[in-house]
Amino acid sequence: MNVASALFFETHEEIFARVFCAVKPRTDVPPIAVEFRQFANPNSLIQFKQGKILVRITDVLSEAPAPIIESLAWVLLSKLFRKPVPGDELLLYKRYIQRKDVRERIHTVRQERGRKQISIPQGGAYDLDRLFDELNFRYFFGLMPRPALGWSLRRSRGILGHYDPSHHTIVLSKILDSPAVPQILVEYVLFHEMLHIKFPTEHRSGRRCIHTRDFKEAERQFEKLKEAKDALKRLS
Repeated sequence: MNVASALFFETHEEIFARVFCAVKPRTDVPPIAVEFRQFANPNSLIQFKQGKILVRITDVLSEAPAPIIESLAWVLLSKLFRKPVPGDELLLYKRYIQRKDVRERIHTVRQERGRKQISIPQGGAYDLDRLFDELNFRYFFGLMPRPALGWSLRRSRGILGHYDPSHHTIVLSKILDSPAVPQILVEYVLFHEMLHIKFPTEHRSGRRCIHTRDFKEAERQFEKLKEAKDALKRLS
């Protein structure tokens, strides 16, 4: 039997066991259990607990070919044991995830299972509905359909805003909803996320391009850009 045929008949547990031997040579292979779960996001988890390895893989990958499962095994086991992830395995996995059909499946799963937990757009200091309308007319001729808007439940400094295309929702960090934060900064963060609606993420050769050239050019049109970025630095 050739190698390709052998791989075809391997179970997922056998694939992970074989990769384990490569990641941790001269180490006995512990019991390994692999199962697919209905996660809201395309995540996969791995745990080493009580001498056993438990792998939970998103069911988005339930029909993925064996080489993709093997690449995922390399990614998960390498991270579990703090080893460098082989570049070719990581690239193969990323290219599969970025395939159009897989991205569409992920998008559908997020819509069906995911729920956005946000507070109302009317905050204590700023009203995101009002700011969106002002920015829409100022920069987009009033033509951008309003997404769902809201403040985050936590006061995050690391992520001040994000746009979720699966739920067509813009969320700004609650930390910005304060009289101590200048309005120009809130407008800039909201404007940045609005640009993600106008310029969706592009996929090029298995790579995600979030801030395209057109995106960056449009962002430079923001009035008082330097003032906004200075305020951002002070907040950071």
